[in-house]
Amino acid sequence: MSRLSSAAVAVLRKLGAAALVVWITATVVFLALRASGDPLEAILGGPGSQAGPEAAARATAEYGLDQPLLVQYLQQLWRIATLQFGDSYSRKQPVADLLAANVPPTLVLATLAFILAWVLALVGTLIAANARGAFGAAMRSLLTGVETVASVIPQFFLGAILILVFATGLHWLPATGAAAGGARALVLPVITLAVPVAGYLAHVIHGPLAEADRAPFATTARARGAGESRVLLRHTLRHAALPAVALSGWAYGSLLSGAVVVEVLFARQGLGRLLLEAATVRDVPVVIGAVVIIALLYVVVMIAAELVERFVDPRGTATAAARGTATAAEVIA
Repeated sequence: MSRLSSAAVAVLRKLGAAALVVWITATVVFLALRASGDPLEAILGGPGSQAGPEAAARATAEYGLDQPLLVQYLQQLWRIATLQFGDSYSRKQPVADLLAANVPPTLVLATLAFILAWVLALVGTLIAANARGAFGAAMRSLLTGVETVASVIPQFFLGAILILVFATGLHWLPATGAAAGGARALVLPVITLAVPVAGYLAHVIHGPLAEADRAPFATTARARGAGESRVLLRHTLRHAALPAVALSGWAYGSLLSGAVVVEVLFARQGLGRLLLEAATVRDVPVVIGAVVIIALLYVVVMIAAELVERFVDPRGTATAAARGTATAAEVIA
């Protein structure tokens, strides 16, 4: 089977998995929101609403809340399948319009954080790989400790520290909002999202890099006169980065989920903040629409990451150990 046909099979498999993920996600969200309370309250304006019985009866009929729960569930699935999420209970706007306004800011935030995470991971890897002697050993230990802390630090805690230092203390960057601060308002949110993912990616790269550095193809390249920098950039780093490439889909998905915290913390418009506010008032159409879009974005990124991995690594191997057994002839060719 050619690489192209293999990639097509992988895409079809992912699309089937995507449909399953969306169905399960929509089902869980629908049942959870209904279990948390009556959506009629959100439709009528919240707990403080003064709506009378006639308004309640009209809203019940208009939104189909007088139908059996199974019928409401099936109607919701049909709306998802046709991407017709209806109107927001609380905002009285089409859910499609709300998503169209809030998805782009979140995608910009997540994409910039994804790029920064890869840059930080590669810079840390290159510094550790080029450090030699006793100083190099100390530097590698320090970088390993920094990566470990970065990969486990909670985003809300990191964001709060960045706000206190760079916004409140030094007044270098705005702490909240996007309109007033422009591009500068993206700096702290992007760093907050990127740092934990960067720490994880760096950890994933370091182990395979050490194995690739001891592999026969690296030894052969050195025997042919290649310097350490050339071996690193042309051979070992390419092999070591493949596991991290395979995890890029997960990394981007984690950035989308982390956007909920970051957008609320930095008072930014976006899909995560919209989702949290809708869940608070049990706005079922908005919550389901946002969750479905996030699930679809995650699946698209996973498919893209798998395709990139397949085309970057012709052998399609899945482990660093298998990659480390590449022959010198394969690498030199």
